[in-house]
Amino acid sequence: MRLQKFMAEAGVASRRKCEEMILKGEVTVNGKVAELGMSVEPDDDIRLNGKKLTISQPRVVIMLNKPRGVVSTASDPQGRRTTQEYFRDLGFRVFNIGRLDIDSEGLLLFTNDGELANRLTHPRHNIDKTYRALVEGKLSPQAIEKLKEGVQIDDGRKAKAKIHSVGSARLDIENTTVLLSISEGRNRQVRRMFEAVGHKVLRLRRVAIGSLRLNNLRAGEWRFLTEEEINALLRECEMRS
Repeated sequence: MRLQKFMAEAGVASRRKCEEMILKGEVTVNGKVAELGMSVEPDDDIRLNGKKLTISQPRVVIMLNKPRGVVSTASDPQGRRTTQEYFRDLGFRVFNIGRLDIDSEGLLLFTNDGELANRLTHPRHNIDKTYRALVEGKLSPQAIEKLKEGVQIDDGRKAKAKIHSVGSARLDIENTTVLLSISEGRNRQVRRMFEAVGHKVLRLRRVAIGSLRLNNLRAGEWRFLTEEEINALLRECEMRS
């Protein structure tokens, strides 16, 4: 198989990240610096920064309810809590599929399978991600229509949202709760979309990815996905490709 695919299946990172490592000269095959696109055999000596890579760990996908104030990285130079801290005792490495910014919370997926992560995040077949947002003030019908039709947030492209419900917050009648879905995952996209129609997001929680629901998982809790749940997500990717 291709070297970057082997690395992804060994749980290093997504294929795109693995390609970057190869281009940087961090990977060797049988003692020689690897080249991007080269093929490898199962018995080849493949190393990343001197550490031998093997494919042995069964595939897992984990759902975490990320709390606010936690960063979606393996480490943080500012010393803030990271999502990787939840998996220190797991016994093997997992990496996040996509991200949530530090002020956002909710459903975040992790896996040790780089190929699967690549399929779930590839722009060609991103699946819907559903959020519950608390936004400042009252949304006008015009603002809601703009969000549905698409607002410009960067580089000339418009970002659209499916609006499922709009209402008053139960304990905060001055502001608005919105349940919405987007099919892309640009940086802080939901926040920037609301800013484009004149409203600040006060709280943002991802509650679903495709058919996968956060349900009653509490903040900071995580669980393994079943094989049925993983296959359902992959089928949804296929349908959107």
